[in-house]
Amino acid sequence: MKSFLARLGESIIVILVVLVLNFFLFRIMPGDPLTGIVDPRFSPEAKQQLAAQWGLDRPMSEQFFVYAREMLSFRFGLSMMSGTPVWDELKNRVPNTVALLLPALILSAALGIATGVHAALHRGSGSERLVMLGGAVSFSFPSFFVQLLLLMCFSYLWPIFPLRGTTSVPPPEGFAALTDYIWHLALPLFSLVILGFGGFALYIRNMMVKAMGEDYILMARARGLPFRRVVWNHAFRGILPPVLTILLLSLPGVVSGAVITETVFSMNGVGRFLLEATNSHDYPAAGAAFFLLALLTVGCNLLADICYVLVDPRVRREGARE
Repeated sequence: MKSFLARLGESIIVILVVLVLNFFLFRIMPGDPLTGIVDPRFSPEAKQQLAAQWGLDRPMSEQFFVYAREMLSFRFGLSMMSGTPVWDELKNRVPNTVALLLPALILSAALGIATGVHAALHRGSGSERLVMLGGAVSFSFPSFFVQLLLLMCFSYLWPIFPLRGTTSVPPPEGFAALTDYIWHLALPLFSLVILGFGGFALYIRNMMVKAMGEDYILMARARGLPFRRVVWNHAFRGILPPVLTILLLSLPGVVSGAVITETVFSMNGVGRFLLEATNSHDYPAAGAAFFLLALLTVGCNLLADICYVLVDPRVRREGARE
């Protein structure tokens, strides 16, 4: 309990540090946030009035307290790009990002676990070499290169999937709208799965090879237990804590990777919104997106600690002794 409270305190400190860095890093970046929303023909007086409207003429300390209040209350203020509440902008894009990233993470993890276990159980075989090669290639290539290649092949040369967007224009109605939405998600989802499974496959394979050589596995096989039961109830269960940790800690990286995926495929998601907000110096929108990403990262770290305790009795006993 004391250890968890200590981690919770550390997480709060991390959030506060991110909050401060978010504010100052955006303001020391080259460029002016008013450049993207002010017509060059505006008079200096009009530009000054617009700066006052967004609070950019206030002292830096006052701007920081307003910013911190908006972030911690999850109001986030108004977007400089659209003039609408940032929270409304995020709510419109979050479903598209979740619909893309959650299946991608689940499918890539499932494929990586299945292929990694298979490779560990067939050491020296052609299938193991194929899994190792596929995992290394998947893990090595830049995501934007693979996604642009998929777009060129399956959207331009062979127009099987749409070239861009989240829905067709004009969008269909009824059941056709759902199939159209899935059709637009298919290629980005496929790209994320083939890019993400390799790391899981190599990690699971190496851990399973080590686990299958442990004494308790040899003892279980000597007792005559079915091989399938030895693999999944003993070996895989033994590596489950670090697998859960890697799965949860990879979630923030997948979300931040949505910036590239949603930009390449021109999707209306949070990642593309974050890139546009950063490029246009939209302080409220960019600060909100990075703040939520920091919350997700810290939350996944805490959840990984909790899951580790739940699936590993040794950690529970050590915590009880403390």
